Amino acid sequence: MRDPYEVLGVQRSASAAAIKSAYRKLAKKHHPDANKGDPKSAERFSELNMANEILGDEDKRKQFDRGEIDAEGKPKFQGFEGGFPGGGGARRAGPGGFEYSFRTGGGHPGGPGAGGFASGGAFEDILKGMFGGQAGAGMGGGMGAGGPRGGAGTFEYDTPFATDLDVAVTMTVALEEAVNGATRRVRLPNGKELNVKIPAGVAAGQQIRLKGQGETAPGHRPGDVLITVNIAPHPYFKVDGNDLRLDLPITLYEAVLGAKVRVPTLDGAVQLSIPKNTSSGRTFRLKGKGMPIKGVSGADGAGDLYATTRVVLPDANDAELEALMEKWRTEHPTNPRKDFE
Repeated sequence: MRDPYEVLGVQRSASAAAIKSAYRKLAKKHHPDANKGDPKSAERFSELNMANEILGDEDKRKQFDRGEIDAEGKPKFQGFEGGFPGGGGARRAGPGGFEYSFRTGGGHPGGPGAGGFASGGAFEDILKGMFGGQAGAGMGGGMGAGGPRGGAGTFEYDTPFATDLDVAVTMTVALEEAVNGATRRVRLPNGKELNVKIPAGVAAGQQIRLKGQGETAPGHRPGDVLITVNIAPHPYFKVDGNDLRLDLPITLYEAVLGAKVRVPTLDGAVQLSIPKNTSSGRTFRLKGKGMPIKGVSGADGAGDLYATTRVVLPDANDAELEALMEKWRTEHPTNPRKDFE
């Protein structure tokens, strides 16, 4: 993942408003719906969303600037390279916006596993130093299943220690990819590249298991790759259960006179009729234009889209509009806040 400031094309000193503006502009430009002939648009769109997750959040931005988290919002790993012998592994960020977590159990004397001790040798010396040369005799039969048995200086294990060879991966996908399904390519830390099929209707936090594609060790079955799916924030939609919510900008004259406006949905834009005298904040329901409901078909197979109007005035001062409003204020006085008094 590239530096989020570089992704959004802003300086490190940029204001929150400048970051929000840059994100909206780039998200609109690189949205998959606007680049259907470009197979890399979804990847660029996902990268923009990840950058906005960091810089659009004041706390995360400060953490990134201090070097506490990486470009994906993950804590930077600090500790011993490779972990302790027989202990857990480490977490590190990999290419393509994926986070890898290695959970490899310890080995046993003479057996497989990362960080294990060879039979006799260093392990025996440590025990001799602790128990005065009577390591084997003092511990024989006292550790239960899987423990050492035999006389002094002899270590035999009934069963090897367990080894976890699974690789945990966190993948962030665009909302459209989660709804419609997609195929993403991932490169694992061992260099292997895999095509990962994102099933249609996948939910945030859902896990995809790729059996046998994890780490390997002699004498053990290959581990699995476990992919936890996150859904990136969308520039327009907010997910509310099975429903979607959208702020719909309209002009003052559209609010007063009424109009037909285009509203984006997950499966293409639709026309919405705005009645005359529509106030800002009025919400319209577009039935069946929300998130698909898994296992439900027909008219009830998707949630709804709720579009809330937001009246947007011109950026610059408009003398004619001001004169009109002054005349209207004089001739048609009204107080929409009278109930507050």
